[in-house]
Amino acid sequence: MKITRNKAVWALLASPLFFTACDKNDEGQLEGALPSPSFTSTVNSTQFPVKVTFNNTSENGFINEWEYGDGTTGTGSPSTHTYNTPGTYKVRLLVSGKGGFAQTSQTDVVVPSACGNTGFSALVACNGSAPSARVWTFSSAAGAIKRLDANDNVTSSSAANALASCQADDQFSFSGSSFTYTYTANNKCGNAEANASTSFVYKPGSNGLGQLTLGSSKAFIGEQVALRDSTYTIVEASSTVLRLRGTLANGTKTEVTLVPFDAVTRVKQLLTGGTQKTWMLDNSVEKTITVGTEAKPTDYYAGGAAGALPACQADDEFTFSATDAYTYNAKDETFVAGKDGVPGSCQAARSGTSAYTFGPADGAGLAQLVFAKAGTFIGITDAPDLTYRILSITDKNMVIRAGTGKNNGTVFDIKLIAK
Repeated sequence: MKITRNKAVWALLASPLFFTACDKNDEGQLEGALPSPSFTSTVNSTQFPVKVTFNNTSENGFINEWEYGDGTTGTGSPSTHTYNTPGTYKVRLLVSGKGGFAQTSQTDVVVPSACGNTGFSALVACNGSAPSARVWTFSSAAGAIKRLDANDNVTSSSAANALASCQADDQFSFSGSSFTYTYTANNKCGNAEANASTSFVYKPGSNGLGQLTLGSSKAFIGEQVALRDSTYTIVEASSTVLRLRGTLANGTKTEVTLVPFDAVTRVKQLLTGGTQKTWMLDNSVEKTITVGTEAKPTDYYAGGAAGALPACQADDEFTFSATDAYTYNAKDETFVAGKDGVPGSCQAARSGTSAYTFGPADGAGLAQLVFAKAGTFIGITDAPDLTYRILSITDKNMVIRAGTGKNNGTVFDIKLIAK
């Protein structure tokens, strides 16, 4: 790369246009002093990513090119360059003039890290001075979204687990190495904004936490509202919580409280709808229930045709709450599985409730729940045990696997649909 550029400079020096503009001696050779290359640099660390301004202070030169030390080049003076990543960059200036070509030695330019700021460090999960990335989502606690008047008095506040599931599972990602913000709407609410990505600027503040300014006026964090200058003040920041506040055009404010996002949290949001949600067996598809082993889930029973479930089973309702409570509503009857050659049949309703624990799946699956009360089941009465792993889930459909599947144990795969 360097050789190519130098040849290009000499090609320009040798061109008729250049010779027309330069003094020559009688032998047609260039006359003039050899350029004396030098430059100064000013690092602006009042905001991140850091901008460095370079000024060409060379003598006897009028063509210049910068090597910024990060694999990019530029021209002009002054020249302002943005560095996303902290570190020491070896910068060089190449200068051409009437007397020929010269270049400076590589000069170290030190770009500081924003990770020394508590707000930035929490925002992007810094590892020491090295920025990383962190994904946030709404807190399920009260006050995930607040509105305040111009004097910071709270005028409205969301209740615990009150956000709609299509909003509660939103993701807000910040990359500290590229200074990129990404909004992901896992389940879009009506005409709400779809997924979007933009740059952001972090400015340290007197409170030690600082401010964020998004690169697009249409971008938002938390509540979809337009802010003055697209700027959020970091009110609270740690590895477990991020609270941001922005000012609207009319002077009122929005405040959003976020927590680190993880897949298990999202699964529970979809399962419970943020508060509680009811599911039913999906009788509109084939193979609603299959039986087998972990290695061969359909080995014992490959499932029936669409619409094949008995009416007393098809109308069952299974409700999950965000407070880890499960309710089974059998309506009039429960379909009890057959045993020892006796076929299954509709019998007296076995409606009931149970607490459950929710966490990462032990084995295949996105997450799992384990019922506390013996005899509790989903879909079929002869499930192997009280463990149910969620294999897949959206806001409308879910596939669960009953049974741990350990030691070649039996598992039931069950398809459900949101009521």
